[in-house]
Amino acid sequence: MKIGVMLPVGGNDGPTGEMPTWADTKAIAVAADEAGLDSVWLADHYFYKAPDETIYGMHESWTLLSAVAAVTSRVELGNMVLCSSFRDPGLTAKMAATLDLVSDGRLILGVGAGWHDPEYEGFGLPTDHRVARFEEWLEIVARLLRHETVTFDGTYHRVQDLALQPPPARQIPILVAARRPRMLDLTANGPTNGTPPGSARSTTPSGPA
Repeated sequence: MKIGVMLPVGGNDGPTGEMPTWADTKAIAVAADEAGLDSVWLADHYFYKAPDETIYGMHESWTLLSAVAAVTSRVELGNMVLCSSFRDPGLTAKMAATLDLVSDGRLILGVGAGWHDPEYEGFGLPTDHRVARFEEWLEIVARLLRHETVTFDGTYHRVQDLALQPPPARQIPILVAARRPRMLDLTANGPTNGTPPGSARSTTPSGPA
């Protein structure tokens, strides 16, 4: 069994119920690294709008994750999970390859289709066909991380003769957040099936993630 911890990223995650600072996030990440925990994770949200209309702000998670990589040396790190709608697939694969280099091979690329409509509406992102969009997105990301040159002409995503230069130094593990049948099937039988055993995993979100 492995044990990880979610790091504070926004809302009232600070020590006394306020917006956490970078110092707060860094302190917990370093403590987890030094205490022997296996992994540290960050949620990926622009903001969270509660049912009572309260808005909770969030720091940008990939920027924080890169900073966490630079101040730790042992723990695995990732997002729980990265929302595919927020970043296009080619950019995401490029970001993953670079962060895996910075972290000396400690990245787990946690990804999901997203769910919190107020973020989508606020930032002008499409809310339709979310799983179909994710399926195309994931195929491009997974193939790029396998060092393929990818041409893909989908309904929602397109790339032409795209390869990562420089390529990642290893096969970066991909974790897919899945709960309902279609996403579970995509996790089991989708493009991450070409990764080494144990690289494609699923998690059931229990809250904003």
